[in-house]
Amino acid sequence: MSPSPLRNSAYAPAPGHRFNIGDRVRVKTMNPPGHRRTPYYIRGKEGVVERICGAFPNPEELAYGFDGLPEKILYRVRFLQHQVWPAYQGAMKDIIEIEIYEHWLEPA
Repeated sequence: MSPSPLRNSAYAPAPGHRFNIGDRVRVKTMNPPGHRRTPYYIRGKEGVVERICGAFPNPEELAYGFDGLPEKILYRVRFLQHQVWPAYQGAMKDIIEIEIYEHWLEPA
């Protein structure tokens, strides 16, 4: 599965980003307590980096009143629907895109 179209774009600066557009990634399956921005249903799933959104304060820290620093790199990752939802009845090429912070991603 490859993103289409590939484009080098970012909404905000993302110095030192680990992944590039087109890289295959897997969402970590960790289950830490407390507020988490990464949806449970996408954990453990593989996708492709569609976009590097930039570096932003960590919302998982902001939720508890901390400053969210250091900033984390945010990516938009594209997943095939049928790989996310095993009973998905739509077209095999249907996708879902989710913005996920770098600390939740690992190489696939």
